[in-house]
Order: sequence, then structure tokens, then C-alpha cells
Amino acid sequence: MKNHSLVVLAFTLFSTVAKAENITADMVNSTAISAIATQRPLEISKEPDPAIVRLQVLLDRAGSSPGVIDGFYGENVNKAIAGFEAMNGLPVDGKLDPDVAAKLERNEPLIGSYEITVDDGQDIVTSIPEDYAKQAAMDHLGFTSVAEKLSERFHMDIELLKALNPGAQFSPGDTVFVTAPERPREGKVKRIEAHVRSGQVFAYDEADKILAVYPATIGSDDNPSPSGTHKVNGVAQMPKYTYNPKVNFQQGQNKKVLNLPSGPNNPVGTVWIDLSEPTYGIHGTPEPSKIDKAGSHGCIRLANWDVEELAAMVKPGVIVDILPQE
Repeated sequence: MKNHSLVVLAFTLFSTVAKAENITADMVNSTAISAIATQRPLEISKEPDPAIVRLQVLLDRAGSSPGVIDGFYGENVNKAIAGFEAMNGLPVDGKLDPDVAAKLERNEPLIGSYEITVDDGQDIVTSIPEDYAKQAAMDHLGFTSVAEKLSERFHMDIELLKALNPGAQFSPGDTVFVTAPERPREGKVKRIEAHVRSGQVFAYDEADKILAVYPATIGSDDNPSPSGTHKVNGVAQMPKYTYNPKVNFQQGQNKKVLNLPSGPNNPVGTVWIDLSEPTYGIHGTPEPSKIDKAGSHGCIRLANWDVEELAAMVKPGVIVDILPQE
């Protein structure tokens, strides 16, 4: 069995000259990631960098997901670069050197325009309460705004979406700037590796080549994922969620079984890939910005768009190896 477990590398944050309120589509489209392809330590940035936005979109398009596209260089970008290197047979060090930049870059705009439709304003809820008992009383755990819906559709952080569109009301008929991810990857996944240490999920095809790489939250210190070999039982789209404090965890003051409705803000997001280990699965999340930054309750958590892509490529019987802290 191949093992593409990636060493968790130290990284530096790239500097930027662009303020969040000044970042524009033209900046992202006219920059080149070769400008930041260096190993020289640079200043830590507190504002999104157009070149990092471009890098994140390119990695997303190449099949090595950086998670949320937000314009900040962080560990998930570092891991996505390493994933891209593994996919392309390059030395895996997680650094954006000139060779990696040249292989990634495309001479085309990566921020485009999108006209908001009436349908985009449908199925919006006022808010999502934190308390599961209150969530259980709702009909649907949908998006709380058109901006939130669009940010997820285009794999963006909502703050970056707003920064690219200052003053936008996100109303039907409005034209806004969004990132341009490609269509979801296609193929047949033969097996999956979930690496606890690096916080990554690798999907392999029938030729044992890497189809896709995703950043993931894989359990936590208190609730580790069950290491070993498991199988996919099936896939549930827009799953409901049954909260059982005796089986799952204690949420607030809720001590009774609760049935939470489906929706992108459901605790397990838009997809549940059921595993042969009872109560465990690979699933989405209502908070994609926290992927591999906050622990899960033992399951493997991906951004909704990543788990949706993965789910379309798996069938019952696919092997899932959860590899512990190698």
C-alpha cells in the first residue's frame, strides 16, 4: 500500500500589500503566483493577498483542496501544495517553489462575475441557533444569507466575497465577483486514506493514483477517530442528524435524543458517507473555515463542497484506511 502521509511542515506566512477593503478581481486576475514562489521568510499578513487567493483557486482546480479560499497563507494551503506535489510525482515538501508554481499556474482569469438569481434568495433562514434543541424545532437548517450560499458554492470565505464586492446587497439581479472553481472532479475511488497527523484525506483511483486530496478534521484528542481499515456502507445526501448524548457527546444542556433537520448548516453538513464502524462517517460541516482547526467528535469532517465531490466518486465497499499519528 502506498503511503503519502505528509510531514506536517513548519511554514511562514506571505506578506501582502493589499488591504481587505482594497482587494479587487483585477488584482487577483493580473497577479501571478510566481511572485510568491520563494522560500524566503516574509512578514505575517493580516489581510488577504491577491496572489494567495489565486494560489488557493489554482490548488482547488488541480484537485488538492486548500479548503476555504480566503486569501491567507496557512497550514491548509501548505498541505494543499504538498498534496499537489504528491499527485504530480514531485518531491513533497509543501513549499511553493518556482517549479510547483509553473506547473500550477494558468494564464487565465480566476475571478469572474456572477448574476444573482431569484432562486439564490430561496431557502434562506433567519439564523441558526447554537442549541441543538432549538435546531431540532426548525424545518430546515439552510443558509442564513445569499452571501453565505454563494460563498459556499464558490468555495470562498464569506469575508473575501464581501471584500471583493464592497457595498453589494447580494440581491437578485446584482452582479458580483466570485472565484471560478472548475467542475467537480470525476472518477471512481477505489480506496481512501485519512491521515490523522497531517489532517488530510487522499482519494485513490483504480490504478492507485491520487484522484483528489482534501484538508480534514479527523477526530480530536478527546474523541479520536477509529484507526484501521473500514469500508463505505453508503452515501446520504442532505442527511438529517440524530443527536444522542449517550452515543455522541454532550451538547449544552441537551440530555435527550434530538432529531435535527437537513441542510447545509446541519452538524454533518450536506453529505454523510457512512462507514462500517458504527456511528462513524465522512461528512460535511456548517463551518468550513474551521476544517483542521477545531476537533471533531471522532468522524472525518470535510468542507461541504469537498465531501460532495468525494461522495460522487465512491460506492459501497470502498476501503477507508484511517492512519493514526504516524
